[in-house]
Amino acid sequence: MATKTSDTKDNNTTSSTTTSTGAAIGTATSTSAKKTTAVDNATVKESDMKSSPLHKFFVSSLKDIYYAENAIIDALEKMQDAATTEELKEAFEDHQLQTKKHISRLEKVFKLIDETPEKKECEAIKGIIKEGEEVIKSTEEGSMTRDAALIIAAQKVEHYEIASYGGLAQLAITMGHDKAADLLERTLQEEEDTDYELTEIAETYINFDAEQED
Repeated sequence: MATKTSDTKDNNTTSSTTTSTGAAIGTATSTSAKKTTAVDNATVKESDMKSSPLHKFFVSSLKDIYYAENAIIDALEKMQDAATTEELKEAFEDHQLQTKKHISRLEKVFKLIDETPEKKECEAIKGIIKEGEEVIKSTEEGSMTRDAALIIAAQKVEHYEIASYGGLAQLAITMGHDKAADLLERTLQEEEDTDYELTEIAETYINFDAEQED
């Protein structure tokens, strides 16, 4: 009788172990399935986001400002050569260096949203740059009037960039691209600082000296 009792206990233990193991396997399988589903859902969500009109507009606008920043580097070099005062020449040189950083930052933004950096021809910046070239042609070399006019031309560039980066940063936040938004907001702040510095240069003495010219 003792032997039969022992066998019964062993059978119960085996059955319990088998049930427990089966439950564990079932739980692991269920967890794995949930993880796979979550990954699949995330992939589908990312795919849907990339095909959304807002994402396409966001990428198109990035390409627009990417073109603009590259064009601005060349324009600033011409403005630097045309400027009269050393202070304004240095300001344009500093802005060139800053613009190169902005281009590098934009390339990081493209990478963060899994897109390839590309330029899209920007008619707006082409027009603003052309206007700046006309300023150089229509003002006297070595005059303070030219510097005053160049500052206004440069600020038109800044205001275009401020509007572009401000809008792009907000779109990035809306779509959940937080790291991209941080980069865009950093550039936005630097553009605003440059605009303020140009105003300071103009109001300190250039505008007043230009007013005295015949």
